[in-house]
Amino acid sequence: MNTPGFITSDVHVASRILNDGGVIGIPTETVYGLAARADKEESVGRIFDIKGRPRNHPLIAHLSAVADPLQWGFFNVHAHALAAAFWPGPITLLVPKTDRVGDWVTGGRNTVGLRVPSLPITQLLLNEVDEAVVAPSANHFGKVSPTTASHVAHDLGSDVDCILDGGQCSIGVESTIVECVNNLVSVLRPGAVTAEQISRITGLRLVSDNSESRAPGMMVSHYAPNATVVLVASAEEAQSKAHAQNLNSGEWALLNNHDVEQYALTMYDLLRTFDIQAKKVVFAVMPESHGIGEAVRDRLRKAAAQG
Repeated sequence: MNTPGFITSDVHVASRILNDGGVIGIPTETVYGLAARADKEESVGRIFDIKGRPRNHPLIAHLSAVADPLQWGFFNVHAHALAAAFWPGPITLLVPKTDRVGDWVTGGRNTVGLRVPSLPITQLLLNEVDEAVVAPSANHFGKVSPTTASHVAHDLGSDVDCILDGGQCSIGVESTIVECVNNLVSVLRPGAVTAEQISRITGLRLVSDNSESRAPGMMVSHYAPNATVVLVASAEEAQSKAHAQNLNSGEWALLNNHDVEQYALTMYDLLRTFDIQAKKVVFAVMPESHGIGEAVRDRLRKAAAQG
């Protein structure tokens, strides 16, 4: 008999646990998620308890590529276009929900976030479960997201029934969230699919929406390590600030990468490493805003806003 929190690469084992009402860690191309069947209210409730997540904070429902998303949400013309262009992939569409979606998924809101992940092992799992699966990041609420199965095990341990190992995530930051309600389109959370790409598909000029939190990752403080994160423009500025604060070399670390895709891929793992090393301060160089760089900047700003 397997013990809680065991790591497996067997999709059949993981799907059986989900179908039986279990809660498991699952890989996606973005980050690892803490998963339960969306139609099982008690199982979804366990996710909130394990993460320490407020019950009114909505969850994203993950769908198989062969599922009909219109069973879960009402799509306007822009949502249809974005789904056709980017699913399966790292984009979540926030749309009006159907009656199939319980309030325990949406935090009582009348919209639901839907995503079709592209990672093959995740698609195999979703095909076997044959139901939407909610899967917020598999970590404690507000903390650094996991990008490997070992990260999930470290954070959540035996609180989960198992962890499906799909290797290291290939993107490293959470999906882009795009609200498609009425005839409007707003980017609520930047990710690998950029505002420029979304504009190209919809024909609309987009701006980021930083108003009331109505989707995952919209809180001011999020993705935070134990260390204090200080945003800087360059490595030289980091060195100067460390000197001004009388920090010795063992007390601070530099987070920086000129390749924005590599920055996104390694950022969370490095923040976790710096915590293991008991760094007091992490000086994070803000990357250029092109491509996925805007998503990295968003996550760093929120990590620096801890408190």
